[in-house]
Amino acid sequence: MRRLRDKVVAITGAAGGIGSALARRLGREGARLALLDLDLGAARALAAELRAGGSEALALGCDVTSEEQCERAFATLAAELGGPDVLVNNAGLTALGPFAETEPQVWRRVLEVNLMGSVLCTRAALGALRARRGWIVVISSVAGFAPLVGRAAYAASKHALHGAFATLRAELAAEGVGVTLVCPSYIDTPILSRALDARGQPLGGSPTLAGRRMAPAVLAEAIVRGLVAERALVLPGWTSRAAWWLSRLAPGLYERLMRRHEREHRRWAEGARPAGAPARAEGAGGPAGRAAP
Repeated sequence: MRRLRDKVVAITGAAGGIGSALARRLGREGARLALLDLDLGAARALAAELRAGGSEALALGCDVTSEEQCERAFATLAAELGGPDVLVNNAGLTALGPFAETEPQVWRRVLEVNLMGSVLCTRAALGALRARRGWIVVISSVAGFAPLVGRAAYAASKHALHGAFATLRAELAAEGVGVTLVCPSYIDTPILSRALDARGQPLGGSPTLAGRRMAPAVLAEAIVRGLVAERALVLPGWTSRAAWWLSRLAPGLYERLMRRHEREHRRWAEGARPAGAPARAEGAGGPAGRAAP
C-alpha cells in the first residue's frame, strides 16, 4: 500500500482533461503537485485553483519532446519540492488514419510525443525516483495491448510504451521502484477534437466512439486506487476490461469489431471538415502535452 499524503507527484500534460482531474484528485489525497504542461498559462491557472483549495502546487512549462526542457523542468522541481516520489506520464497526442495512408511525419510526431515524451521525462526523474523508491504511472490505452484499426501510429506508440515500461519495471523492481500502466478506453476530453489526420492536419469535431466515454474524474479515481494498491496494470471501466479479455480470448472477433469501428471513423473523418474549408496551420507539429486515451 503506497501512501500519497505529502508525496511529490509530477504530472505531464497536467492542464488537460485527464491531467487536471488527476491533479485535483491527488490534491484531495494530500499530495504535493508539480504540474507540467506545454501550456504554462493553463498549468498556472490550475495550480492557482489547487492552491486556493489548500493543496501545494507548482506549475512548470515543458515540451515533453525536448530533452533540454524535460531536464530543466525536473531540476526546477527538485529545487522547489525536493524531487518526485511519483511521476505520471500523461502527455500525449492522437492521430486518425490507416497504416498505408498515414504520412511518415505523422508517425514521427505521434511517437515523439507519446513514446519519447514519456522516455525523456522518466530519464529526467529517474535519479530522484530511485533515491525515493518511487513509482511511475504511464497513461496508455486499450490501443497499448490490442489493435485499433484506423489509428496505426497511435496504437504503435502505445504498444511501445508497454514494451518500454514493462521492461523498466523489471529492471527497477529490486530497487523498490514500480510501474503502473493505465489502459482506459475513450475518455470525455478534447483529445479527439485535436486529433491529426493521416496527413498531419487537425481534424476538429468529435467522432462516433465505441462504448461510453468515461468522465476524467472517474478515471482519476481509478488511477489513484491503482497507484495506492501498487498495481502493475489498471483497466478502468467495462470497455477496457472487455477489450483486454476479448483481444486475448477471441482476437479474430476483436479485429472484426475494430474494422467495423474504423468504417464509422472514416465516415466521420470525411465529413468532419466542411468542403473547401482550410485546415489549421499546426500540421504534424500540432499540440502536444495533453492526455490521450
